[in-house]
Amino acid sequence: MDRIPILKFGNALLVTIQVDMHDRLATTLEEDLTSKIVAHSARGVLIDISALEIVDSFIGRMLDNIAAVSRILDADTVVVGMRPAVAITLVELGLSLAGVKTALNVERGMALIEGRLSESEADDADDED
Repeated sequence: MDRIPILKFGNALLVTIQVDMHDRLATTLEEDLTSKIVAHSARGVLIDISALEIVDSFIGRMLDNIAAVSRILDADTVVVGMRPAVAITLVELGLSLAGVKTALNVERGMALIEGRLSESEADDADDED
């Protein structure tokens, strides 16, 4: 069975979707990602969808589910590389992807995750005082 690689990058996980997503692959990604968040105590998930030309309602809901599960597991989700046609399709389908941060590219997405990690570390330091 096909799987999308999930790479550890510091305290974050990086997912680059390079193939057209079908329903079973999306479900497998969600399961694999949640397992890796727990296994690596990841605090951020960056999903690069720049290779996706189209997104249907199932894939849109799956991205939303991944973000919701990640939040419950204390990891922020940032989606990068969204094409204009994909954004338009998500809006037309009524999928706002609440809780999913977006960025134009991987660098900006990682900056969002690193900013959240810095805030979290500062909060932890304040709690210790």
